Amino acid sequence: MAYEISEIKKIGIGLLGFGILFSFLGIILFFDRGLLALGNIFFLTGIGLLLGWQSMWQLFTKKANIKGSVPFFLGLFLLFVRWPIAGIIMELYGSFVLFSGYGPPIQAFLYQIPVIGWILQYPFQLFGQFRRKRA
Repeated sequence: MAYEISEIKKIGIGLLGFGILFSFLGIILFFDRGLLALGNIFFLTGIGLLLGWQSMWQLFTKKANIKGSVPFFLGLFLLFVRWPIAGIIMELYGSFVLFSGYGPPIQAFLYQIPVIGWILQYPFQLFGQFRRKRA
């Protein structure tokens, strides 16, 4: 790789992964509020360590990102006041809107991971071979 990842960023990636895992388990186990809250705490801490605290603050408070920040934090609030289904829906919408502009860097990062990169690149090659050629 052309660049090195610092130890803090590695911890951030791990916390981000744990946040996604705990949120997934919370949804699978009938919207368990404890796991969902723990997943959100890990997720936000992971983003903070990965991007840096000042960059994370700018991400959530930038005027262009308010459409994603408000639903995300409203979903977090709904989760804490015992409305987990509505909270998760709001958080997913907020996350999608907030992080939709980071598609190409995330895609480039995922292509670098050995197994995931191969899986993501394989279907496009497979379907391209079986297309009919128009005359």
